[in-house]
Amino acid sequence: MAERRRFFYGWVILAIGFVAVVAGYVCRNTFSVFYPAIVEEFGWGRGNTALIFSINLLVYGLSAPFVGGLVDRANPRLVLAVGAVVMGTGVALCSQASAQWQFYLLYGIVASLGLSVAGWTPVVTVVSNWFVQRRALCMGVLGAGFGTSLVFAYVAQFLIVSFGWRSAYIAIGVAATAIIAPLALVFLRARPSDMGLHADGLSSDEHQALASAREADQSRTEWARTQWTFGRAIRTRQFWMLFGLAFVLLGIVEQILIAHQVYFYLDAGFEPLTAAGFYSAFGICFVLGNLMGAVSDRVGRERYFIPACLVCAGAASLLFLIGNDSPAWLPMVFAVLAGLSLGSGPSVFYATVADLFHGANYGTIVGTMVMGFALGGTLSPWLAGYLHDTSGTYTSTYVLLVASLLITAALMWSIAPRKLNPVRP
Repeated sequence: MAERRRFFYGWVILAIGFVAVVAGYVCRNTFSVFYPAIVEEFGWGRGNTALIFSINLLVYGLSAPFVGGLVDRANPRLVLAVGAVVMGTGVALCSQASAQWQFYLLYGIVASLGLSVAGWTPVVTVVSNWFVQRRALCMGVLGAGFGTSLVFAYVAQFLIVSFGWRSAYIAIGVAATAIIAPLALVFLRARPSDMGLHADGLSSDEHQALASAREADQSRTEWARTQWTFGRAIRTRQFWMLFGLAFVLLGIVEQILIAHQVYFYLDAGFEPLTAAGFYSAFGICFVLGNLMGAVSDRVGRERYFIPACLVCAGAASLLFLIGNDSPAWLPMVFAVLAGLSLGSGPSVFYATVADLFHGANYGTIVGTMVMGFALGGTLSPWLAGYLHDTSGTYTSTYVLLVASLLITAALMWSIAPRKLNPVRP
């Protein structure tokens, strides 16, 4: 048997994906600290201002399936580079906005289209081509990049306090473009075969032996032997249950916490930098949670995912206790528990999608899942802001968070990936 290469280029691809996710999603996930600054300057309601974020997610989600199809057919190096330029330009131009419609156009449409083309859908598609046996680990690393972008909320808040939100938008937009575009153009490759390699760094002999072993494995389910196309996938209930899971967990829960979490702390009486510090702690724990999701490669997807959802529901229940008279450490407990448990959700979710539907049309399939998350995310930030504007509190939002997490756990149990394509250590 041929000797395995000492270094597998797939790790370079994963590193590029991580950096691209961090730099790209800083542009969106810092909205939570720009949000109060914009409301304060213009005196707009929270609901209408949160609509900026909602439009961003809607455009991002509606474009994701088309971006996935584009990556399936085109050169991802050019796709990511062009997307980074469009995204960075849209964010930087937000510095010149003075009316809501301008934010809706620049941040909601232009920056969002750029992020869709340079973000999660193309990155996950490329990384999934390079790794099979370590999918949850790789999705965890990419999810850690998403979580790391949350940590930069503190940096963004510092820039806002020191230089103003307009200068902060310029800095973030220019930096994102300057980081992503050169990396993609110089180093990114779509699949191992482009370099004469095989997934997971296997030699030709190892790859052939593994393929033969899988073909001869009588324990493989009919589902695992199916050659999945987009048309076949959308005719299964599991596809639509995963779509619903993305809508509820990644769309409603995650996006409410990203868009409104800083306001949770400000309304409880904490100073802006302290509130941003809690949010950054959430981001750090979100990173760790994504990496912990790799455990599902060993124990199975739902056996890890469902307990994590229940822990997150318990953490969300602590939000009812955070107020002017609550202990100062309570927000940090929420941030840590919610970050660790919610953080594992994206990595395990996208590993499950790859387990069940990876194939020639995977980019389109995962892009459709991103659309599901974005549709939920379009509704939830505006809804949370509207509920606050009408009631004066976030109590209804906290109820929504807890209920959504319980629904998410039930959906994963019903999908039952352990029965369709079991994870084999």
